[in-house]
Amino acid sequence: MSENVISNKKRNTIILVMLSSAFVAMLNQTLLNTALPAIITGLKITDTTAQWLITGFMLVNGIMIPLTAFLMDRFHTRPLYIFSMSAFLVGSIIAALSPTFALLMFARVIQAIGAGILLPLMQFTVFTLFPAEKRGFAMGLTGIVAQSAPAIGPTLTGFLIDTFSWRAPFIVVALIAIIAFIVGAIFVESNNETKHTQLDKTSVVYSTLGFGLMLYGFSSAGNLGFSSPIVIISLIVGILIVAVFVTRQIRIDNPLLNMRVFANRTFSLSSFASMVLFIGIVGPALLIPIYVQSGLGLSAILSGLVILPGAVVNAFMSVYTGKIYDKYGLKVLAIPGFILLIIMTILHCFLTSETPYWYIIVIYAVRMFAVALIIMPLNTIGINALESKNISHGTAIMNSLRIIAGAIGTAIMITIMAIVRTNYSPSPGQTKTDIAQQATVLGVDAAFAFTTILLIIGFILTLLIKTKNKAENTREI
Repeated sequence: MSENVISNKKRNTIILVMLSSAFVAMLNQTLLNTALPAIITGLKITDTTAQWLITGFMLVNGIMIPLTAFLMDRFHTRPLYIFSMSAFLVGSIIAALSPTFALLMFARVIQAIGAGILLPLMQFTVFTLFPAEKRGFAMGLTGIVAQSAPAIGPTLTGFLIDTFSWRAPFIVVALIAIIAFIVGAIFVESNNETKHTQLDKTSVVYSTLGFGLMLYGFSSAGNLGFSSPIVIISLIVGILIVAVFVTRQIRIDNPLLNMRVFANRTFSLSSFASMVLFIGIVGPALLIPIYVQSGLGLSAILSGLVILPGAVVNAFMSVYTGKIYDKYGLKVLAIPGFILLIIMTILHCFLTSETPYWYIIVIYAVRMFAVALIIMPLNTIGINALESKNISHGTAIMNSLRIIAGAIGTAIMITIMAIVRTNYSPSPGQTKTDIAQQATVLGVDAAFAFTTILLIIGFILTLLIKTKNKAENTREI
């Protein structure tokens, strides 16, 4: 009995460290959205140059995640955690002290290497430390991190920049990372069995080029549009290389990412449904602040605060939905969740320049409540359907799809909004301000209409997942 108590205490400590580390890594991802204008002024650089601080981080992060399946198979949890957290910490310190753009860019790359390992490692560790019948609760814990960090990031960054300087957010991240690293170095233990797998260097090259070009293409499309030759060439070449990469993973004995897991129907359906759902989360999180600022003419801080209640609701609900999933399975959450989410998204299609601010907060909060009913149970049932030896690969694949979905969602939403804005025909007597507001509102409405269609597809994919009974939902692996 005492051994179980000790074991539970160790488990809880390790999980707390992992969640804290992942939280600061995800918090770091949202800093630049708010800090970029201050960095442009402070370092005297152009908007295009500064954008690479975001794009470069995302590229390196996206390239690292496919590698984590190999790393988690090859190395124990403790040394892998110490390496990734060390890289993230060093990058954060350099970023806080950077006198030039070049050094700040280098720091962001180092941060991305650490963060790219930390996030899948956190999910893998939390998932494997809990028995199958409690993994919904475990994934709910990761949901707290996934939703609270992006919500806190913009507001905290804005306050720190207004009060101090653009370096302050990096200093705060570095301080939190130092504490997490020290506690982690003391308490984190290895909880995985390693394999003497060989790294397929050709797969690494294909993965780096393919995913890198795809992410670059989609992230560039947000600014340049999908008609840009740079975007078109990047996407076509990237997709072709990824296709070669996937084919190679199926044929070789030591794949970088074991694509054979897609032979599992439950994993495949849950992965693609999660990807579609994530597009429907990332896009609106970008659209709503734009709508509040450009469509309603309100301040930047109000545009950031409008999504905060929804993120808090989502984070709070994640643990409870995990417990409900453990007891009743996926469908009891996913069906009402998707119906509510689709209804709330439809309501977002009819926003106007006169819509009350409080109404936006309420329907967005209800929308995020619906997301909480779906996302973690959907991820859990997919990973739970895999054999133990494939959990690291399943986790890495889901995280890779999530990053790609984020890039796709952002690019598509911005493109739809830009097309509607460009083709807007003003009414006689409208001022320039009225025209800009109305064009933005119509663009946001159109983007939400597209999001509604995506969510209906995600709902259909989820309904196709077979869950015969609770034992199957929480399959022992």
